[in-house]
Amino acid sequence: MEIKNIAYATFRGLYDSIRGMLAVFSMDKEINEKKSTRQSPTRSNSIRQKPFDTGENVPRRQLKKEEESKVMKRIFQCGLLNGGIFLLSILVFEYCLLPGINKLFVLIFGENSFMGKLVWSWIEPILSLIFQTVWVIPLFLLSKVVNALWFQDIADSAYRHSRGRPIYAQKLSVILADSIFSMAIQLLFLLQAVAVSYIPIYIVGYTLSFVQMCMLYSLYAFEYKWFNMGWEIHRRLSFIETNWPYFIGFGLPMAFFTQLPESWIVSGCIFSILFPFFIISGNEASPVASSGDIPLHFFAPVICISNCLFSRTIGGGSPQRAPNLKTAQYRS
Repeated sequence: MEIKNIAYATFRGLYDSIRGMLAVFSMDKEINEKKSTRQSPTRSNSIRQKPFDTGENVPRRQLKKEEESKVMKRIFQCGLLNGGIFLLSILVFEYCLLPGINKLFVLIFGENSFMGKLVWSWIEPILSLIFQTVWVIPLFLLSKVVNALWFQDIADSAYRHSRGRPIYAQKLSVILADSIFSMAIQLLFLLQAVAVSYIPIYIVGYTLSFVQMCMLYSLYAFEYKWFNMGWEIHRRLSFIETNWPYFIGFGLPMAFFTQLPESWIVSGCIFSILFPFFIISGNEASPVASSGDIPLHFFAPVICISNCLFSRTIGGGSPQRAPNLKTAQYRS
């Protein structure tokens, strides 16, 4: 494996992740062009000549318009919920409300007052606990559910716009098993990436954790497209591990920005704001294939754990269900 090939694939992944974000604006331009084409005089005349088709064509055009314009709408909603409401409320509480109350205590008790510092040492954690319990945690859970629905809308609309109808070649049971297995893999891989960061040698632990987060974020972004293309979980993971330089570069911006804040809540807000753009990037990108002659089997440990969990729960309880899960197992 040549160093220049690895460098090229990594740079290409980084370039595609950023370039794909601009596709949102070109997508709107193409939508407007399609609208103007539909409203051309030739099209209008053909519709007038066939009045019996009007009742069917109008609803279809309205449905298509609503489906295509959903991308920008959902991206705006994600930014408003996660940035304008969630993240902004945290920043206002941490950097405006708490310092303001602290200054009020200083004015009341004095700057070096022992009583003021004692009271504030009790008041600050109580206010933080109330804010976390009453506002942050409920809104965080709600945003996770809402974001998941909006992310799916963005991915489906972008896929239909650029590639047509999704391909669902598998049976419903296989699709369900694939989805559950995929979520288990992603959760365990996230825990694995966090665990390796605690390796005593800092540079080694941080590098391994950062690389795995890049690969995980790439899996997040591309999985919508690959699932619509009919790719099963074993094919998705094998493709990422085989072509790891490209996907490390693709997930690098997201991994960088989400690791900047110390709070995992703020990191989650940043992820939810940026991720819709990475869904578009993954949908528009063409990964550099065969860029890694030596696959990085980072997913192997969590796949083994997931296979054991599934075989002992679903597969062990019902022998006839096990083959459905085996179709979603990893193959290198």
